[in-house]
Amino acid sequence: MSVEAHEASPLTMATKAADLLRERILIGVQQPGARLGVDELKRQFGIGASPLREALNLLVAEGLVQKIDQRGFRVARADRAELADLIETRCLVEGAALRASIGRGDQLWEERLIIAHHRLSREKRSLSESKFETNPAWDELHSEFHQALIAACGAQGLLDICQRLHQRARRFRNLSNAIGWRQRDVSQEHDALMRAAIDRRADEAVRLLEDHYRRTGAILGQGIPN
Repeated sequence: MSVEAHEASPLTMATKAADLLRERILIGVQQPGARLGVDELKRQFGIGASPLREALNLLVAEGLVQKIDQRGFRVARADRAELADLIETRCLVEGAALRASIGRGDQLWEERLIIAHHRLSREKRSLSESKFETNPAWDELHSEFHQALIAACGAQGLLDICQRLHQRARRFRNLSNAIGWRQRDVSQEHDALMRAAIDRRADEAVRLLEDHYRRTGAILGQGIPN
């Protein structure tokens, strides 16, 4: 996997390397606590040490990588306290965004939400029937569905915060889905949430969203250390 260093500036190379490494962390290829050796990553990505260290520092700022004094870098650890905090933050922030979106949403918002839900419902959550195998297409459509729910809230800054929270949650989801992905009917949860939203049942929709996230947290917590 190369970022085509000979065709890009150091800044562009650092950004591309950060994108590649971020994706590997979010889908669980790079496990929590794993050492990120600069020499090995140089070989894998085909770029120099300077833009690679810049990429790692970008991910440190995002909380996905930890700097270990003079010993280099490692993937940030994941624990139940962090997960619990993330779930509660999402409930508070995205619940408010959803309530505002339901209040302000027009017919175009409804249509976008219905289409996003339809596309998600047609995609398999796992690429394998016998074990959980991350499906990037489902991940993308899942993100689009949750964005569509809150798209009419009227505050771009709030939407940006929600998207960052969704990205952080994706990491936990992919780390622990091997344990809990068959324990619930996520498609049914999404369906109920969509219907409550387009019917303008704001209190119910917010409750369903909170239950959705807390149920995720309870199941994912089974595979995350204290």
